[in-house]
Amino acid sequence: MANHKSALKRIRSSEAKRLRNKYQHKSTRTAVRKLRAMADQKEAGEFFKTVSSMLDKLARKNVIHKNKAANIKSALAKHVNSLAA
Repeated sequence: MANHKSALKRIRSSEAKRLRNKYQHKSTRTAVRKLRAMADQKEAGEFFKTVSSMLDKLARKNVIHKNKAANIKSALAKHVNSLAA
């Protein structure tokens, strides 16, 4: 058990951050799945912007690696562009 006031605060804040990161990461994964399931190109193009910013935010906060975010965005962009054909 922590012996210092600051250590107790660190435990509380770490738990809050962990839960926030978990929520945002899960929300983003769900949004990615939803985008992959879309068939309408125009709707998918609009939603891609939202998902892209969600991925960028996760990468900026170090929840996921920046290269992973880039790889997912690239694959999603290819998917959205393939809907046009």
